Amino acid sequence: MAKIVGVHGINQEFRGSHTIHAEWLPALKDGLERVGARLESDNEFRCAFYGDLFRGRPKSGTGIPNYDASDIDSDWEKELLQQWWEEAAKVEDGIKGSSDVSREKATPRVVQKALSALSGSRFFGSVAEKIVIFSLKQVGDYLHLQDLRSQIRDRVVQAIDEDTRVLVGHSLGSVVCYETLCQHPEWPVKVFVTLGSPLGIKRLIFDRLDPTPQDNLGQWPGNVEKWINIADAGDVVALEKQLNPLFDGLVEDKLVNNGATAHDASHYLTAAETGEAIQWGLINGDRVR
Repeated sequence: MAKIVGVHGINQEFRGSHTIHAEWLPALKDGLERVGARLESDNEFRCAFYGDLFRGRPKSGTGIPNYDASDIDSDWEKELLQQWWEEAAKVEDGIKGSSDVSREKATPRVVQKALSALSGSRFFGSVAEKIVIFSLKQVGDYLHLQDLRSQIRDRVVQAIDEDTRVLVGHSLGSVVCYETLCQHPEWPVKVFVTLGSPLGIKRLIFDRLDPTPQDNLGQWPGNVEKWINIADAGDVVALEKQLNPLFDGLVEDKLVNNGATAHDASHYLTAAETGEAIQWGLINGDRVR
């Protein structure tokens, strides 16, 4: 059965577990190879998939919703949009920042400027503005719609079995994995690997986690022995690269260079740092039970 389970992030609604697996498996194997390790069988890796739960949201029929700036209608959405914009301006030379604009003054003009900047950013890859908004709303829907949140976490539960030792979460998937691990301290998962994680974004994500952080510290995720958090310095989603201070100084934070596509899951998986983390779980998972 699967010793390693991977959980994807946003904007995967038109894919499935098989297509994600086909992309992630060779990248994961390359990461392991960089540290002199390998899988005994491809069956040791499985993907939990939840993207279909975002397919066909309001205004969309069955495709990408036809969103525009007027659909950024909550303070939460406006603040996260501006934080993405500010981070993109820090890490990309061609993006003009918003340092002169207060989040309290997120007028329609400011929202439109943020959307225009992000849609042309390296992170979003010159996509339509409606895709930027769709990405924003997927994160928001997970945090604010409890039925959806439960359905998504159930997909992870279905993928875990008695052999699972390593759980890898990318982007929003890292939030899903964290919360699900906290719910299941009985699981045999010993290594938690977060890639390009937004877990550290105060107020918007960290403070809305389930379970709720206490005294500015998040709960340790279940029965995990090791948590390795891996981020690219230019990753807009991983606004806070250091999770260690937020989880009682127990997270191992590592920086990698993913090139032009800083948030790409495959680039994270091929990194030696990721391979090393997964290797530790494969070698030590049974020994530390």
